[in-house]
Amino acid sequence: MNTSKMEKDKLTQNGRRTFLDKSLVRTKFSRAGITTRQLIFLLALVFCVSPLISPPVALLLGLVIAQFIGHPYLHLNHKVTHILLQASVVGLGFNMNVTTALDAGKDGFLLTVASIFGTLIVGILIGRIFKINAKTGYLIAAGTAICGGSAIAAISPVIKADEKQISVALGTIFILNASALVLFPLVGHYLSLDQTRFGLWCALAIHDTSSVVGAATKYGNEALEIAATVKLVRALWIIPVAFFSMLIFKNKGGRIKVPYFIGFFVAAICLNTHVPAMQNISNAIVTISKGALTVTLFLIGCGLSGKTVMSVGWKPVVQGLILWLIISMATLVTIVYLH
Repeated sequence: MNTSKMEKDKLTQNGRRTFLDKSLVRTKFSRAGITTRQLIFLLALVFCVSPLISPPVALLLGLVIAQFIGHPYLHLNHKVTHILLQASVVGLGFNMNVTTALDAGKDGFLLTVASIFGTLIVGILIGRIFKINAKTGYLIAAGTAICGGSAIAAISPVIKADEKQISVALGTIFILNASALVLFPLVGHYLSLDQTRFGLWCALAIHDTSSVVGAATKYGNEALEIAATVKLVRALWIIPVAFFSMLIFKNKGGRIKVPYFIGFFVAAICLNTHVPAMQNISNAIVTISKGALTVTLFLIGCGLSGKTVMSVGWKPVVQGLILWLIISMATLVTIVYLH
């Protein structure tokens, strides 16, 4: 009896000790201001910084966290991803050569012009067929035609779009971007596209620079060089398209946000080509930039919660999907048979 009582007392003491240990851990986290959700998010973020995870997997991990846990720092997400994306793209410029970049830019120039204005026209028509708000439909078309979220951010103040219209357009583009990052390398390998063709296809048919670079990085260094250069040359079309948009919507005095990071990207390529000393640290910069890009895609995934997706509605997604399929197939056929 005494032995049994002693064992019970011991178990009770162990239970209390375990409870106290857990309480102490919770108290430590509480004092540090870290909740369980924040802790899981931060651990996933650290995992994305490591070389163990690829950009598509990082995006998928972000989507899982968005659906089941929620982004604990959602209010900071847009600003952080914007800065990280631009910094990582500039850093990747240290892996490129001026001559190759110019050749890639010339190679995709005519296709770029044709695809931009073709996408805008078809996008506006599809928007009218589905009776989507004119500004929302136009932003989706512009995002598909030029460079996704960057184009939407640049053109929305020019056409005086409201927050709801901008959110729907961004949500549509981000949903399709997530798909492109995974699907494009699969299709490229299935069709046995070489590095040049795949890089050109990515730049012309994927919306956001982050997804273009992510998909091309997975395919190969040559594909990355071509894709990044053509995409950033394409991004310069934000300026003429913004003026074109001002005329369409008859808004005078609208502000145009010029993507200044493109100038830094060009400077990085020039430094890497003409300054021999830079080549000693270029590899380190490129490695860090690829890690930053992976983190960017993770954060983009974290921002795509079920609530965000549901708020978009089915019509804008269908418009964006049809437009994206048209531009993807048209550019792919052109590249394969005419390039």
